[in-house]
Amino acid sequence: MAIAEKFAGTWTFVNSENFDAYLKEVGVGLLTRKMAVAMKPTLIFSVDGDKWKIVSESTFKTLSTFTLEGDKLIQIEKAIKSEDKDSRFERYIDENGQLIIVCSDTLMFPPFQN
Repeated sequence: MAIAEKFAGTWTFVNSENFDAYLKEVGVGLLTRKMAVAMKPTLIFSVDGDKWKIVSESTFKTLSTFTLEGDKLIQIEKAIKSEDKDSRFERYIDENGQLIIVCSDTLMFPPFQN
């Protein structure tokens, strides 16, 4: 199965384990972290030929660039506020067909389900 076919679809967030720790690491304040942890974002991946469209449905604004590195989709999220930090996310589909997100090389988000 091609990498695009693995990612294509609508993915819903399962739970927010480790999400607060990640947000704290990148400098997000307590109140914003509490709101973010309570959210259940949806990721929608669609592919048309060699063009990908990635939509993250949530209330937070981000500026991101995506690239493919092997079987991993890499997202570089630029900080919008000067006091925030840039983030790097690696997304891949595991052997169970779940979308896994690794950020900061150590934190792993629980899987999204398709």
